[in-house]
Amino acid sequence: MRLDKYLKVTRLIKRRTVANEACDAEKIVVNGKAARASYDVKVGDIIEINMGTRPLKVKVLNVTEHATKENAADNYTVIE
Repeated sequence: MRLDKYLKVTRLIKRRTVANEACDAEKIVVNGKAARASYDVKVGDIIEINMGTRPLKVKVLNVTEHATKENAADNYTVIE
């Protein structure tokens, strides 16, 4: 699954266009490297989101095409 879609499906970023713009501005880092929106997310990836006042670091546990509000957080775990 594309990185921008994963961020939207898991509700880490509210809109896919915002996720896409964040990737273009190099505010999203995957496994220590700035990632493009087209990056293919895999289980075990470490995603760092450097937007706003507090950076967020998560580890991908699951990649699903659809997620409800209740189970969206089951796809990742917060590291920092």
